[in-house]
Amino acid sequence: MSAAEKHSERGGDSERPTKRVRVQTAEEDEEEDSTAPHGADNSTSEKASDLYLDTINRAVLDFDFEKVCSVSSSNINIYGCLVCGKYFQGRGRSSYAYAHAIHDDHHVFINLETTKVYVLPDGYPVADPSLEDISFVLSPSFNPVSVASLSTPAHLQKPSYDLSNKPYIPGYIGLNNIKRNDYMNVVIHSLLHVAPLRDHLLLSNFRGKESELLKRFAGLAKKVWNPRLFKSQVSPHEFLQEVNRTSAGKFSLEKQGDPVEFLGWMLNHLHKDMGGTKKKNSSVIFSTFQGEVRMETQQVLVRPDTGANDKPRFDIDREIKSAVSPFLFLAVDLPPPPLFQDAVEKNIIPQVSIQSVLAKYDGQKTQESGGQLRRFKCQRLPRYIILHFKRFTKNMFVEEKNPTIVNFPLRGLEFGEYLDAPPTHPSTVYDLVANVTHESSAGTTRDKESTVWKVHLRAGAGGGENEKWFQIQDLIVEEIRKEMIVLGETMLQIWERRPDGALANAMEVDK
Repeated sequence: MSAAEKHSERGGDSERPTKRVRVQTAEEDEEEDSTAPHGADNSTSEKASDLYLDTINRAVLDFDFEKVCSVSSSNINIYGCLVCGKYFQGRGRSSYAYAHAIHDDHHVFINLETTKVYVLPDGYPVADPSLEDISFVLSPSFNPVSVASLSTPAHLQKPSYDLSNKPYIPGYIGLNNIKRNDYMNVVIHSLLHVAPLRDHLLLSNFRGKESELLKRFAGLAKKVWNPRLFKSQVSPHEFLQEVNRTSAGKFSLEKQGDPVEFLGWMLNHLHKDMGGTKKKNSSVIFSTFQGEVRMETQQVLVRPDTGANDKPRFDIDREIKSAVSPFLFLAVDLPPPPLFQDAVEKNIIPQVSIQSVLAKYDGQKTQESGGQLRRFKCQRLPRYIILHFKRFTKNMFVEEKNPTIVNFPLRGLEFGEYLDAPPTHPSTVYDLVANVTHESSAGTTRDKESTVWKVHLRAGAGGGENEKWFQIQDLIVEEIRKEMIVLGETMLQIWERRPDGALANAMEVDK
């Protein structure tokens, strides 16, 4: 006699409703739990349910995709089949999960919201220690002790292993490029290696009225840093679907985009969703990335004594207008590449040091724009500085790419000369955390079809043997030599302020 027949004999018509609507809610599932028999019958049911645990196939379980029913496309009260990995709605007698259990002889299901496991068609909950790893993959949890070591050299000494016994380091795993979303993958990786933001997401437990974007980004962060994955890669499909909806299709999986635009959109939306306002330090985003820059402007005037047929002569207005504005990242201009090159120079890639392009913020270098002279100087530097190297420019005919290589140190970059602040300002020495590079076909024209985005991420800290670097391009993760990092066409960088106690080694530079 089957377990379903035993239950029908014990329970009778009084214990189960004879009719169910097709859309079954979580509340109705809880009612079924309360009508299940207790005592000796319950122990019998647990023994019966244990018979099906050997049918679970962990190799097919994938909780990265949107949690919607594979039949009705509803996202209400979804269960995952632990035998085939498909998602179904409800577990009542009229539900799709119940029908799947009978027709396909798959009996073990997990509630994707509560992580409780049930055996269908009987409907009994299962509490077995062997299922804890599945619950952890579905909903990873972290504590302050485990989070504190993620940026230390000790994190590199403890590799994790997936189901196929392949080693990986949590946090340094591939993100699936579903179609053309590699420009979003590099930004996701970069943000998830900024310690204050990463720790806030890993320790969060968003169950209230938070936005769906914030919930899914926190869920993605926990998967990327999960030390107990079944496979050493993660698909950002669920999060990127919400990005597509929230941005009204501006950032799509299907077409190539600009990581800088996506980063700006992400930071502002995360700030707003975390309850941030226009005030300083009103969210983790502002307290981590927001600084202040002073802009001085002088008007360029045409001299009135210029004759009708003379060339115009200009004067600079003596009045200097000054304004202080907040920033989340600093835009840096690259010098234009040489316009005409001979046969030898074509093989030479122009190079420039990062100090020379950062001179824009020294308060002395002027820029002319729209009939105004402008000078910039930082007033307050954030804990993490995001630099955007403006590599693409548009003219009337084509979008051009600047192939200039920027030379920079990995450690000990001094921002003090670009800052106008009192001596009480924290350290102005910064170390590199993330570096996003752009690759495409040779030439000065932007080719979106052949564009490849890569990100270099720091693992460990402190330089020397305690620090390694990984290059991630979609699913490809490989350790990279430090001297190779500067050779790419850098687009974005994130720099971390060095603690005040570490200033003795301020000018230490890894090459």
